[in-house]
Amino acid sequence: MTLKERDKKHLWHPLTQHKIHPEALPIIKAKGVYLYGEDGTAYIDGISSWYTAMYGHCNDHILTKAQQQMQQLDQIVFSGFTHEPAIRLSEELIKMLPSNQEKIFFSDNGSTANEVGIKMALQYHFNKGEKRNTIIAFEDGFHGDTFGAMSASGLSVYNGPFEDFFIDVKRIPTPNSENIESVLQGLHSIIETDNVAAFIYEPLVQGANAMHMFEAKYLDQILNICKKNTVITIADEVMTGFGKTGKNFASDYIETKPDIISMSKALTAGFVPMAVTSCTQEVYDAFLDDSVGKAFFHAHTYSANPIACAVAIAGIELLHSEEIQNNIQRIIKSHEQFNNKIKDHPKVKSTRQKGIIYALDLNIDMDRYGKKRYEIFNHFIEHGIFLRPLGSTIYILAPYVITEGQLNTIYDVIVDLLETI
Repeated sequence: MTLKERDKKHLWHPLTQHKIHPEALPIIKAKGVYLYGEDGTAYIDGISSWYTAMYGHCNDHILTKAQQQMQQLDQIVFSGFTHEPAIRLSEELIKMLPSNQEKIFFSDNGSTANEVGIKMALQYHFNKGEKRNTIIAFEDGFHGDTFGAMSASGLSVYNGPFEDFFIDVKRIPTPNSENIESVLQGLHSIIETDNVAAFIYEPLVQGANAMHMFEAKYLDQILNICKKNTVITIADEVMTGFGKTGKNFASDYIETKPDIISMSKALTAGFVPMAVTSCTQEVYDAFLDDSVGKAFFHAHTYSANPIACAVAIAGIELLHSEEIQNNIQRIIKSHEQFNNKIKDHPKVKSTRQKGIIYALDLNIDMDRYGKKRYEIFNHFIEHGIFLRPLGSTIYILAPYVITEGQLNTIYDVIVDLLETI
């Protein structure tokens, strides 16, 4: 029995309507930028397996650090205990995070990192004796699948059956040169009429919203108003963090720094699940009290897992290396050159780039999860490329170790699609 046949017996895959798409592609091995199928076919991983394996799959440096940690300490409860990998990781993160971040809270995935941030913000005001129960978020944002994170998300395909159970969220459009004044007026109105606890946002790039991008100067105006009104700001850097925008974090482009930052995905380089929610000293101090009830009662069994911490430290070492930093700049320039070649193609509606994140919109009418989207996906797979279209949007978010030749292969297959679609 093949892996495909065995898979269909018991497995339920995410974001999949199994009646329409009953089969999943088996992958038996991964190394560098390549995924290897059951039949030996190699596929270039053009999206770093959902933005995680940024240093390539099974990176030798990270693998060695993980193996060493496995032999020393595998798992320990993080309530009442601590360990050197968690301490060191916190030190390394604080060095690279915006300068107002002081405390690190561990969890195990991006949705939960945002859930933690939302709970921190709500309890921050509760502990100060204020009833603030409204969250502000951008339209069409995505922050995860747990209930608080899902409440803040604006993509209805994810949320439909659950909306009656959500926390109170008010949405504003992402800002641009044409709407910034109305966005700011709307923000003021919400703050004046609602008990606003927090504003959660994806800084500069909305990943699930087809890599929608907006400018830092407009976001900065929004954050400044939030700060003046004691609205806790939560930067969802789960997708954008760890070098993808050209800086350590997208928040580095913005003058007004967030109170809380959520991180996951590339944090552990595609090896093991882990997430972090960082915060300012002011947020942390609101939980310090003689009353146990004011503590932050949120915990995960695998919080600060030592192996995950060791992997994250190794990933940060690579990110800061001269080789990876040079590679990031090389990929940015390659995308710019490809964009100059492709942007005026009649089948291209628009293009955009932030750091190594590149996206183009096809000039065709299609549903986000319709038949045409899967035809495009299959076109890439048939040509040895793993790209995952977001409706009519094709994007590249490849590992930092990808070569020029491998990038050109991706570009060529995209051009071929434009000529044949």
